Formats: sequence, structure tokens, C-alpha cells
Amino acid sequence: MADDVIVTRAGAVQIITINRPQARNALDLSVATKICAAVDELDSSAELRAGVLTGAGGIFSAGMDLKAFLRGERPVIEGRGLCGITRTRPRKPIVAAVEGWALAGGFELVLACDLVVASSAARFGVPEVTRGLVAAGGAALTLARRLPQNLALELLLTGEPIDAARAAEIGLVNRVVNPGEAAEKAGRVAAAIAANGPLAVAATKLIATSSPDWTLAQGWERQSEIVAPVAASADAREGARAFAERRSPVWQGR
Repeated sequence: MADDVIVTRAGAVQIITINRPQARNALDLSVATKICAAVDELDSSAELRAGVLTGAGGIFSAGMDLKAFLRGERPVIEGRGLCGITRTRPRKPIVAAVEGWALAGGFELVLACDLVVASSAARFGVPEVTRGLVAAGGAALTLARRLPQNLALELLLTGEPIDAARAAEIGLVNRVVNPGEAAEKAGRVAAAIAANGPLAVAATKLIATSSPDWTLAQGWERQSEIVAPVAASADAREGARAFAERRSPVWQGR
């Protein structure tokens, strides 16, 4: 259990790997607690600016560990949702790197990430209804916001999986790569994000992910409140200065 989640760093990118391949990377409370702790580290660290979430052994995650569920255990963090990220989204961007299956809770973790890089052999699905359950880790609530309602309901009510090409076609996946290359490509995408101004990235994510809940009038007001301290920051001045001096900026996060 000590290694059921592996957390590493590649420069300013944190890499979180679910490491239970013998159980198809199923999610139990131990995994949930460690993913939550890793994301807290990502959000609190000045050195870390983006994350990658993936699974070991050629599979992302088959979802909740049903054996643990029968013991009365759920991979949910109180007030924060599945693995601590589906209800309370991380402040910093996270890229999902999907190889193989992302099912049920595994798919809901993918939905909680900001970008998705998937192997062409990846498969996505929410089969909860086939087990007499509800996709309550985020899919039932959010899929109809991400997709046309009929497409969301097809996934939710049939429980049938879709492949990476179809997921990309309907907008659930950003990039499809060759099998075995998802983590590497996701790391490059995360590194590109991490190279940008951290205050600006965090503010941009907050606006983009929160704005669907705002009216247009509220949106302009909230955006002004969020953007004002970024525009007045030392990083904003550094970005302008670096552009004028034709060099890479050195971000301070302030």
C-alpha cells in the first residue's frame, strides 16, 4: 500500500501515478488520500506549476475498488469528492495521461483534469448503471455541461464505453497519441503550461472553470476582481520586460 500512488517531479511538473496495476488501478481510500495529498502539495508549492495524473501498467483506472466498497469503504474525501479533486478542483492545471481503460471513477478523475492526452488504445466509460449504481463522482453532474445532453445521456444511461477517437471527436480528449506515449506527451503539455506565468495561469483557469456558473454581468465583475492583482504583480512587469529584452521571463509567482 505504501507505493499504491507514486508522486514524482519533472522540473516544475508534478507526476501522480496510480500504482495498483494488479487491481487495474482501482480506487480505494488509500489511493484517494494520497492523490488528495499530492494535489495539495501541487497547489501549495511555489516550485510546482502543473501536474500530470496517470496510471501504471498500461491502464488509467477501472474506477472504484468494488471489494473495498463492499467493506464499506469509498475513495471519497469529505467535502472534496472522489480522490479529493472532483468536487473541489485543484487550483493549478492537471493533465490526464490515459492509457487503456478509464472507467467509472477512473473516467470521473479524467473529467476532473483540465486537459486529456489519450493513447489511441484508451477507452472511456461510465458503467455504473450496469452495476445498479449512479456515477456520483462527477460524471452525472458534469457530463451534460461538457457535452450535448443526448451524448452525455448515451454514455451515462447505456454504460457503454467509447474509444479515444470518439472521445476526441466529441471534445473529451485534447490529443490522441500512439500507445505508450500518453504520459510523455502529457508531460510536455504540462511543461508548456508550467513555463507560463503562474499567477496568470491560475487566474485564467479560475475564470474559465467558474464562468459557466456566472451571469454575463457577474462574469465581468468577477473577472475584474481576479485579474486586477495579476495585472499589478511583479510577474506581469517581468513578462513585459522579458519580451522587450528578448529573453525568457523569470517568474516569481508574485
